[in-house]
Amino acid sequence: MNKMLRVFLMLPVICLSGCWSSIELNKLAIVTAMGIDKTENGYLVTVQILNPSELAGDARSGRTEVVTFKKSGATIFEAIKSLSTDVPRRIYVAHLREVVFGEEMAREGIAKPLDVLSRQKELRSDFYMTVAKGSTAYDTLNVQTALEKIPANKVFDSLENSAKRWAATKTVTLDELVSSIVSKGREAMLTGIYVYGDPESGSNVTNAQNLSPKSGLRLDYLGVFKKDKLVGWLNKNDSKGVSYITDTVKSTVETIPCEGEKITINTFKSKTKVKGKVEKGNPKIDINVSSEGSIGEVECTIDLTKPEKIEELNKRYAKDIKGKIEGSIKTLQEKYQSDIFGFGEEIHRTDPQAWKRLEGNWGQEFANLDVNVTVKAKIRNLGTISESFQKEIEE
Repeated sequence: MNKMLRVFLMLPVICLSGCWSSIELNKLAIVTAMGIDKTENGYLVTVQILNPSELAGDARSGRTEVVTFKKSGATIFEAIKSLSTDVPRRIYVAHLREVVFGEEMAREGIAKPLDVLSRQKELRSDFYMTVAKGSTAYDTLNVQTALEKIPANKVFDSLENSAKRWAATKTVTLDELVSSIVSKGREAMLTGIYVYGDPESGSNVTNAQNLSPKSGLRLDYLGVFKKDKLVGWLNKNDSKGVSYITDTVKSTVETIPCEGEKITINTFKSKTKVKGKVEKGNPKIDINVSSEGSIGEVECTIDLTKPEKIEELNKRYAKDIKGKIEGSIKTLQEKYQSDIFGFGEEIHRTDPQAWKRLEGNWGQEFANLDVNVTVKAKIRNLGTISESFQKEIEE
């Protein structure tokens, strides 16, 4: 009886000791980044794969932590599958951190690449999408980076850090991108990324070992889409304006004039409310922004202990933010006719009946849309000193 009992107790352990679909780690080629470019006869797919022997333990052979492979195909899926002729392991994309579209690819349309990515059951939805500004995805993924051993992690972390502290870039996941493209009241946007310096030297392992690397990856500003096609790029101020409107500003800086010099204000809190309405058949948008900041740098000799001086700075602070918001709206309306703000979605929520009439020609409606912007901004603290010592130097 005791023997029989032991057998029954051991059965669950035996059954749970393995998984029928498991694959050993040394049989996988773990992809951290993927690039997609357009070619004359199809597509060029580039993958950045971890080199586990260089990441495990303390011993190093001098080889790179990642290896880049590329392959062409009539379709994207064909190109991915044909990578098996170069890669001795099964391509595994569950740990993907970044997808880069070459600018030419993005301008022709990214619907087909998104279809492929959306169908892959191994893919998670927490990686970010970017566009190689003025370059190819292959060149972007062929650069060794300093500080981070894995270039894909460098770009991933830079996107998150920049979105939180600079507000001129955005993190966009696959699901968010697809949702924007299929929406009739919001267009898509992606952050640009480019290779600075010499792209050829960037692929050399010694590039990341230099005190001042000759080449590297740097984030740019926002790329504007209409449907699935890239139509142009925003500058720094317009990109910040978009972040204010879409209520994604967590921290950024505003530099305002001060007695012929400048004062820089650190915005540490911002809240935006967008309200749509339809009056006499015409859609309208009201934007209300409330921001708070602290003095980050003073170049002039203003007396910050005087309340009237702070109030004057508050007005300039609000004017600066409003200027960025209105500038981004003007650019998107006049130059691109692309509603990346989601004003159409707001009109749809506010007045579904009116939206039925407006959605068929929303691009033109957006270009002529009446947008009212109100900004309230306050400086909450002056830093660790209230009055600059520069005044004493000049005296």
